Amino acid sequence: RAVGGCARARPCSSLPAGSQLPCFHGSSTIRNLKERFHMNMTEEQLQLLIEQMVDGSMRSITTKLYDGFQYLTNGIM
Repeated sequence: RAVGGCARARPCSSLPAGSQLPCFHGSSTIRNLKERFHMNMTEEQLQLLIEQMVDGSMRSITTKLYDGFQYLTNGIM
């Protein structure tokens, strides 16, 4: 569920406060993390977004090429 994902993502977004890790320096890092997890969307909005992403991926030539590469090199389909 989206709610559970947000609950798990929130602690991650509050961890970097005072962190010395370079990946957490800069004001956009936490904002980008929150945007990536779409924490401001309802479950219905997330469902629609995911359906659109999957649909777009299924029609993408790069997805088909990558799937072919994985099949040829690793036997993964």
